[in-house]
Amino acid sequence: MNWWFEHITVLDLLIKGLIIGVVVSAPMGPVGVLCIQRTLNKGRWYGFVTGLGAALSDIIYALITGYGMSFVVEFIENPQTMYYFQLIGSIMLFCFGVYTFRSNPAQNIRPVSANKGSLVHNFVTAFFVTLSNPFIILLFIGLYARFSFVLPEAFLYEQSIGYFAIVGGALAWWFVITYLVDKLRAKFDLRGIRILNRVIGVVVMLASVVSAVFTLIGKTLY
Repeated sequence: MNWWFEHITVLDLLIKGLIIGVVVSAPMGPVGVLCIQRTLNKGRWYGFVTGLGAALSDIIYALITGYGMSFVVEFIENPQTMYYFQLIGSIMLFCFGVYTFRSNPAQNIRPVSANKGSLVHNFVTAFFVTLSNPFIILLFIGLYARFSFVLPEAFLYEQSIGYFAIVGGALAWWFVITYLVDKLRAKFDLRGIRILNRVIGVVVMLASVVSAVFTLIGKTLY
């Protein structure tokens, strides 16, 4: 078995899972904008349960992607294959960063309903909005490849902790973003969402370039 898998630690997967959870949740797509809209118009906890619904949908796609990739884990154990796998992951993340930077949040603005609805209703609608976007699987593939996140079946316990960490990272992001939007509601508008999207896009692009360079020179950041 590949030495990397033999030396994996729970802390490794916790950190990687948290990062993956944040990266998947951070871009201001339809659910991100919906979360901010609900926070501004209905209150912070309506925004947070919107993020909670998105996180539940994300973890479903995370599990589908992870278990699908686990079937080829013996193939990627080869150091040379892992090299190309991580390089492709970096390229996919760079493309995702460009897409996030260029995306226009205004396209995702929805009419505000006069009826708040229940917290459960807001949770369920966010869940299905996120579930309707299976392209997120491509993002998970890129992140899993970049972070060497998928492990053999022998590491089922450790892998499960990694998935829980993804949920934790997503929830941490939604908790923080709804808190900030609620506190800065007088200053947070469409321009603020656009700036946030551009900052996230730049960070993802820079991180993907740095990780690609480290892969090319045979080093690793994590």
